[in-house]
Parts: sequence; C-alpha cells; structure tokens
Amino acid sequence: MRLRTVAAVLPAVALAALVSGCGIRTTTVPVDAGAAPSRVPCNVPESSAPAPGVPVRAFLVCGSQLEPVDRRSPQPEDKASGDPVRTASALLAQLLAEPSEAERQAGFTTAVRAPLSVARGRAGDPEGTLRLSRQPEDLAPAALSQLVCTFAESSAGAGGHTVLLAGPGAYPPKRYRCTTELRERPESAPPTAPAAVRATPAG
Repeated sequence: MRLRTVAAVLPAVALAALVSGCGIRTTTVPVDAGAAPSRVPCNVPESSAPAPGVPVRAFLVCGSQLEPVDRRSPQPEDKASGDPVRTASALLAQLLAEPSEAERQAGFTTAVRAPLSVARGRAGDPEGTLRLSRQPEDLAPAALSQLVCTFAESSAGAGGHTVLLAGPGAYPPKRYRCTTELRERPESAPPTAPAAVRATPAG
C-alpha cells in the first residue's frame, strides 16, 4: 500500500520540478500587464495628387493624443497678409470639419463642435488676442487642447508655442501653451500664463 502511495506522488513531484525548471511560477493572483498596445496607426497616407489650396496643419485626436494632420485650406495664404484672425478662422474650419475617410481609417477624430467662431480681440486686449464665441473653459478639454495647439503652432499664435485666447465675456484673455504633455494628454487642462500687457488699439 505504501509503495502505491509513493508511486502516485512521484509523477506530481516530477511535474512540479519540470515547471519550476522552466522558470514558470504558478500564481492565483491576476497579473496586470498594462493596456494592450494601440493598433491605431495615426498616419494618413499621402495622396498622389495633392488637393488644391493652401497647406495648413491641424491637430486632431488620435490614440488619446493630439497628432498633427496636414490639410489644404481653400482660403488664401494668411501668413502673407499678416492677419492672425483669418488664419485662425481657416484653422477653426479645419477643426470643425469631419475627418476624411482616410483620416478616420487612420484613427483620427475631432472634439471641436459647432457653433464656434473666432474674432479679433477688443480694445484693451493684448495684441494678438483671439476671442472665441464661447468661453474657452466651457469647451470640452480635448477641443480646447486642439484649438490651443493648432493656433499656437501657426501664424495665429503669440510665439513660443502659445496663443492668446478669450471668450465673448468680459474676462481677460489668457496665454495658453501647447506643450508635449498637453499633446500626450489632451483631456487635461492646457497650461496658462498671464497675457502680455501691450493692448490692441481701439477700432
């Protein structure tokens, strides 16, 4: 009887030794290996026949981050005219537009929703201020991040990867900054700094 017991135990011991020898440890605790790697490409194939219009760059949401997308705007080149409001209006139109089929397949979306417009600052605002038809803080965080980075990285910006934004109310404008951290986490609040003192002339 004792011999049969030993014979029954030996295979189990041998199996345990084999598993241990392979470096495999059995565990009953679930292991969190982190989120699965994203399969979103976030890369729009270049067209063999470029569309007409002026090249512009807009920041869209892709894979929970902000990624730049090169597009064509039908509006004239605004850098030559030096009008940041026209530049901002053209860029806002790009953010309000639904992503193209190629952009959707690459994983791009936009959080910016109508109605929304942009105008120049009022008398007393720092030079270069852009006033939105809605208070910036009332926008969805990702939408505000898209606006900040798209404007700040264009001629509508205030330099240094920043843009001066305000809403329709009496609140003073703020200097919003497009940072690497904001592009990686667009759902967070964009960093701000006091606006410049120099004011926009009346009229």
